[in-house]
Amino acid sequence: MRVSGNRKTVFLCALVAGVLLPALAFGAPTIPKLTMQLAAGQAEPGEVSTLLEILFLLTVLSMAPAIMLTMTSFTRIIIVFHFLRQAMGTQQMPPNQILAALAIFMTMVIMHPVGKAINDTALQPYIAEEINFDTALDRAQLPIRTFMFKHTRERDLSIFYSITKEDRPNNKEEVSTIMLIAAYTISELKTGFTIGFLIYIPFLILDMVVASILLAMGMMMLPPVMISLPFKILLFILIDGWSLLIGSLVNTFQ
Repeated sequence: MRVSGNRKTVFLCALVAGVLLPALAFGAPTIPKLTMQLAAGQAEPGEVSTLLEILFLLTVLSMAPAIMLTMTSFTRIIIVFHFLRQAMGTQQMPPNQILAALAIFMTMVIMHPVGKAINDTALQPYIAEEINFDTALDRAQLPIRTFMFKHTRERDLSIFYSITKEDRPNNKEEVSTIMLIAAYTISELKTGFTIGFLIYIPFLILDMVVASILLAMGMMMLPPVMISLPFKILLFILIDGWSLLIGSLVNTFQ
């Protein structure tokens, strides 16, 4: 998708801020030094362009959380974690902060190949002035678009083309990045809810068994959830639930 200069700046900065975090954590790329000073006189066109790029970068940094939510694996992971907590009935345990932190670190691990590809093929050559800004943008979009296409359903993508009344693309290269991000988010929501439903089944069966036993014993005033909770925690521990869940989640992105 060809966009104007300012929108290209926003797209590249967004990709760097939201997807390059794994590369920053593991690859430790060279970060250029930034020096700002006030001087009299007229600025050269190249200097003005650089200042505008820095301004857009600072603006897009505030959008990094939204970028991380919609263009990475974070959405699916956090939805599954909350379904697990609801199925077990542990209320606020683990706390939201712990689940969000674990989801972020899992996202960094899963998105590391994508971030490394963007860093190696787009960001570092652009910093070294080996390629221009347009080329860096085109290269930066390829890894993240490949990742999103892999986990996006064609039906979800067609929904947004039906809404906007735009012509259907003939190939993946003709799909706009905005459309792809929207469709990818919907696909991730559906996948997360599907996995959450499968997680709910064994805990629901255990609740039904405990409720039936209490009813047969005439203990109708005792809440079944109170009795089944220790058994659900014990079941989750015996099957090494966290390792099994995290390993299965990571495998869904392979």
